[in-house]
Amino acid sequence: MSIISGLEDLVDETISVITNDGRNIVGILKGYDQATNLIMDESHERVYSTRTGVEQLVLGLYIIRGDNISVVGELDEDLDSNLDLSQLRAQPLKPVMH
Repeated sequence: MSIISGLEDLVDETISVITNDGRNIVGILKGYDQATNLIMDESHERVYSTRTGVEQLVLGLYIIRGDNISVVGELDEDLDSNLDLSQLRAQPLKPVMH
């Protein structure tokens, strides 16, 4: 299965994207193209820290270039809504080296 055909089922669903530079962006997938560029709405970046809870930076309508995507995953909204992100501690992801 290609990445493109897998994305078709995720349109209008909440997804989580990990980028090559270590960012975690969560939002609603609104569209994509043959280069796997993603258009996300109601998006925010989750910034992880070992000292403080997860900071969420509002991005709104956001485009992620396909060549900067490491992982795309469906987000379980029920499970995610029960997480207390202010209490979650984690190491920030390191950029992917090519």
